[in-house]
Amino acid sequence: MAQPLTMYTTTWCAFCRRLKSQLATEGIAITEINIEEDPAAADFVMSVNGGFQTVPTVVFPDGSALTNPSASAVKHRLGELAGSR
Repeated sequence: MAQPLTMYTTTWCAFCRRLKSQLATEGIAITEINIEEDPAAADFVMSVNGGFQTVPTVVFPDGSALTNPSASAVKHRLGELAGSR
């Protein structure tokens, strides 16, 4: 079984809720981390987003990240990673 994605979120983020729902519908597992509750996570998100706490930020098992992606972009990236094995 593939490692789950890590999705950095906040409680108030509508884009986060939508993406979580869409990924669940597609059967894509995520580990959610709320950056409002985890200062180290907030720092990480800023490090991959030019100093901004932009969510959702999705990190893939290979360490690559997408910021505010669509569910189709997440599926595409997962397909790329599966093809590189």
